[in-house]
Amino acid sequence: MEALTYAVPALFCLVPTLMMGGAVFLLVRVTRRSREVRGAWSSGLTAEGRCLRTYQTYQTHRTYDGTGDWHRGGVSATVHHVYEFTTREGRGVRFTESNGPVTTVEGDIVTVHYAAEHPERATAHAPAPGRLAVGQGCAYAFFGVFIVFCLAFMGIAYLIFSAADEVLP
Repeated sequence: MEALTYAVPALFCLVPTLMMGGAVFLLVRVTRRSREVRGAWSSGLTAEGRCLRTYQTYQTHRTYDGTGDWHRGGVSATVHHVYEFTTREGRGVRFTESNGPVTTVEGDIVTVHYAAEHPERATAHAPAPGRLAVGQGCAYAFFGVFIVFCLAFMGIAYLIFSAADEVLP
């Protein structure tokens, strides 16, 4: 019984800690990709690229109605493009990019921005540093609030379990 007394409060710390770890991981990915795109835009190197393929991935969202039933809430689609281009040095590079324009289809010619050191981290998105900064800032705000919520949850759980220890024998 005493092991259970320590396991439940530990669970209330372990789960939010894992959730915060996931949020930090996603923050690092957002920061890394934003830095790559910004570096590709600022390098000044461009090439003519061709869209080889487009495809979509779908994610189903479920909603809970409060009575114990889950319902299909909707489906969101993400458009992915596979591009190929040749660097100034003559190296052929192929890369995949998500959230591109739906108007770009197979065979279209696009302008690809890339950095000489890492052409595989190229982008076919038109330069929009303000939009990139706003998107990155929104991601930081969302994950920051999420992490603060997890910390507050852990603090409240600690206070509740501390109070219960004092009251219960």
